[in-house]
Amino acid sequence: MPVPSRQPRLAADCIIQLDGDPERIVLIRRKNPPHGWAIPGGFVDLGETVEEAAVREMKEETGLDVTLVRQFHTYSDPARDPRGHTVTVIFVGRAPGTPKGGDDALEARGFTRGEIPRDLVFDHRLVLDDYFTGRY
Repeated sequence: MPVPSRQPRLAADCIIQLDGDPERIVLIRRKNPPHGWAIPGGFVDLGETVEEAAVREMKEETGLDVTLVRQFHTYSDPARDPRGHTVTVIFVGRAPGTPKGGDDALEARGFTRGEIPRDLVFDHRLVLDDYFTGRY
């Protein structure tokens, strides 16, 4: 468990459109708690932009070389991450190929909207609902 901080931690996540299809996205099954399926992403390192962190995390967790298309939305509810207050910048990106779990991901797979697993962690159900309904 991380040491408590007086400021929120910053993360970058990416909704990867597999082969450029906005209806087919990549999710990872997490190796570490909280366990379940998630939008790939992770913490921004010191000296790194959120864009650099997003591309790096996508490569580490899915094996895919992602091209960022746009910034989607920032989620900052203090209760969104059970490990502590985390603010995440969500991007939409595109990548060709077959995802393969790596680093903190036991598995990485493409899903259509109707195939998304029930056991999503964090606030990722809300994020994906926002994405698929075009809220942002």
